[in-house]
Amino acid sequence: MNSITRQMLEQIIESSAEPLVIVRVDHPDWPVVMSNPAFDAIGGKDSRKRPFADVIEQLVGRDLALEISESLRLQEETSFPVELGGREYLLALKPLRGAGESTVRFYVAYWRGDGGAIAGSEVHHELLKAKRRIRDLSRDDPVTGLLNDRAFREILEHDWAVAAREKLALAVVVFTLDEFSAYADVFGRHAADACLRRVGQAVRRCLQRASDVVGRLNGAQLVVLSHASDEAGVREFAGRISAAVRELGVHHPRSTVSKFITVSFRVAVSTEASDGQSAQSFLDQLLLIPTE
Repeated sequence: MNSITRQMLEQIIESSAEPLVIVRVDHPDWPVVMSNPAFDAIGGKDSRKRPFADVIEQLVGRDLALEISESLRLQEETSFPVELGGREYLLALKPLRGAGESTVRFYVAYWRGDGGAIAGSEVHHELLKAKRRIRDLSRDDPVTGLLNDRAFREILEHDWAVAAREKLALAVVVFTLDEFSAYADVFGRHAADACLRRVGQAVRRCLQRASDVVGRLNGAQLVVLSHASDEAGVREFAGRISAAVRELGVHHPRSTVSKFITVSFRVAVSTEASDGQSAQSFLDQLLLIPTE
């Protein structure tokens, strides 16, 4: 059979009754490259060319968007039950691989709205949820629930390679809790863990889009990866996070900075993946820079 042309593929997608989009995932912004009228009816025609993470966050909220973004990063085929406009859907995500390709370049996302199909997939979905829980146990920091050091570095390395290929920039911000060992000396390990957890969630709430990620490094350091390229904007973003942590109002009787828990930060923005520098050396070098 002769090859199917893009025009023929577009006709098939356009005629589908199920909302459907195709996303390019070998680009840092994950742009929506194709959608059909059924999707335009729920997501809007302006979804095309927008980052998929932003589109999905607008439709289903940040928490679920973060889960979906993680599945795309791991190149998983999976599904999520969602509700849009009072209707129940099953959002299915499937990686598209060309012949002989080991790396996924595109994903198809489609919303199945048939109630019977959703009910019939309940067992399958529970298995997927169990698989994700097992995955999270190996990737999440047990204290904060954020990505652990190893998982964060894996994501940084992946996004670094994409940014280098596309000649784009990445921003990394490292936050350090000020004089945190003194806080732990006063209140003990359990209180220190609870404080780290609150600070970690405050940082997570400040993330600007679902494709941003935050992890915990060793000790009292948290790190954010963003696809922003404007250093002044990144510093402003880091300042907002610092203010959000201070506004938690967690009392720190031995701090010489403030009577509350505060964070200092380091900011670095790569230029075209820093001209051949590795992701790990970029992060390790950032950790040596004095905090602000």
